[in-house]
Amino acid sequence: MASNYRVEHINFYVTDFNTAYDTILGWPALAKFMAIPHYAYLVLKMPLPIGVLALRANLFITYACETESLALAEATDLSIQMASVVTDAKTVPIDDLEIPSLDPPCTFTKSKETKEVVLGLDDPS
Repeated sequence: MASNYRVEHINFYVTDFNTAYDTILGWPALAKFMAIPHYAYLVLKMPLPIGVLALRANLFITYACETESLALAEATDLSIQMASVVTDAKTVPIDDLEIPSLDPPCTFTKSKETKEVVLGLDDPS
């Protein structure tokens, strides 16, 4: 039905980032179409001359995309952190990289209140 078709021109920016969303519409675009998003149900509703148009997303595909996007973000974050550690390690002075020698073990001196107790299976007391 031709009365249900509508064309609106929207200016938007294209960015290069990985996300589970195909399109991110801001409030001006939503206001232009008089659209109402419901993020919990993954539905975008907008009025038509003969009713309401409901654009629904597939929950399983959305979940799979979001899981893949999170895994990619974690992997990217880990690789950035690893590169940062390697860069920081190259700036450490040589003297700080030496392993310190072990200090001699601390010695214990007995005092008058010290009581020696023999621990063993022979003497249960």
